[in-house]
Amino acid sequence: MSTENTVHTHTLKDGTVITHDHEEEHTHGHTHSHTHTKAVLNRLSRAIGHMESIKRMVENGRDCSEVLIQLSAVKAAINNTGKIILQDHIEHCIVDAVEHGDKEAIKELEKAIDRFMK
Repeated sequence: MSTENTVHTHTLKDGTVITHDHEEEHTHGHTHSHTHTKAVLNRLSRAIGHMESIKRMVENGRDCSEVLIQLSAVKAAINNTGKIILQDHIEHCIVDAVEHGDKEAIKELEKAIDRFMK
């Protein structure tokens, strides 16, 4: 089977538009339906705001220990956000992929988990 790099755009029930690109086989058949998109976007926005605050801490010469503690908090927030995305992906995309025999989607999940866990 041949592969190509494609861009997908999905509009969720709540109106959120998600665009992603990945290499896919022409037989790619699973859908992308995510129930936690707004929560993920809110968490990412908070993490971005927190990072901007940490940047200001560094610019203002704040104590390194305080900066490290705040970085740890952002790291935990990002990891928790990733867990939500992973859970959503498994519950929706992977279940659909399995139902449609899309083994490539499972391989891609394995790669994504490996990268996320590093």
